[in-house]
Amino acid sequence: MKNMLKNNSGFRLAAMLLLMCVAAYASTQNLPWEGPLDTIKSSLTGPVAGAISLIGVLGAGAALIWGGEMQGFLKTIIMLILVISLIIAGNFVISMFTSTGAVI
Repeated sequence: MKNMLKNNSGFRLAAMLLLMCVAAYASTQNLPWEGPLDTIKSSLTGPVAGAISLIGVLGAGAALIWGGEMQGFLKTIIMLILVISLIIAGNFVISMFTSTGAVI
């Protein structure tokens, strides 16, 4: 039995090559959730999202500056809008500094 296990190195090599081919084939296929995630990513990084985030930052900032005395819930909502707008706008700022080449 030991002798039989030592002599099947060709079988091990073939099995390893087969597994590598299956892994390479699997990496070329798109997973079912990649399409919707790409749609969400393009929606959050597009020009409309940039304009909405700019409007959100300006509106929330103006409400905090000239809003007077606000109660807790309203102030929390305004801060939430401000933070979400800054997170979305942060993508545009990072892409300005990290992009390479001409942006067309």
